[in-house]
Amino acid sequence: MGRLIAELIEATPGFETVAALGSSDPLEAMLPADVVVDVTVQPASQAVVDFAVEHGKSVLVGTSGWTAERIAALSTRVAAEAEGVPDLSVIFVPNFSIGSVLATSLAASASRFFESIEIIEAHHAGKVDSPSGTAVRTAELIGKARAELGPVVAPHTDQRARGQQVASIPVHSLRLQGVVAKQDVILGGTGETLTISHETLSPTAYSAGIVIALKALPGSRGVIVGLDALIDLGGAGA
Repeated sequence: MGRLIAELIEATPGFETVAALGSSDPLEAMLPADVVVDVTVQPASQAVVDFAVEHGKSVLVGTSGWTAERIAALSTRVAAEAEGVPDLSVIFVPNFSIGSVLATSLAASASRFFESIEIIEAHHAGKVDSPSGTAVRTAELIGKARAELGPVVAPHTDQRARGQQVASIPVHSLRLQGVVAKQDVILGGTGETLTISHETLSPTAYSAGIVIALKALPGSRGVIVGLDALIDLGGAGA
């Protein structure tokens, strides 16, 4: 992902790479930059974002593992720091794929009509976190869409094989060779099921979303979550 973003930065007018940091590089190396892009791992991401915000740098975060609680805590801090830096912002993008964002939006909209909902997400064997940030984001948006309806029907969640609950929704994670990324949201009702599926076949699927997020970063304010907040979904949203 880092290599892809670096290529897109060089190809996008108005942007250039000032420094490319690895795990052994000091965070101070980012200081000459106007904005920061973070595609690391937790807890490295926390340190990168904290340092950037402390020094008035807006950040685009593509790292998984940022929970709603962590983001809420960061929002308070960004609001305080923004008194001295009005255009300070942190944009979290769990998934840069336009198709994935649309699938999540459709699932949130459909969730109001079904009582049983589960998510199965699959990623390459090297992905170190689970569930994925995309699955967490999907579950959270479904929970928001169903706020007045209450939790989904999810029996036997005390059994480990039933997955991890996020916003009451069981999420099952697969880590397999031969997979880039795939997510199925399965909604069950009386006599029927609906599956909303999205599969990433190549990392190039993230290119358009990365450019959208990069261009949105300068001039944005506060904490923004999701590529859906940066594009016009029209009637696709919940």
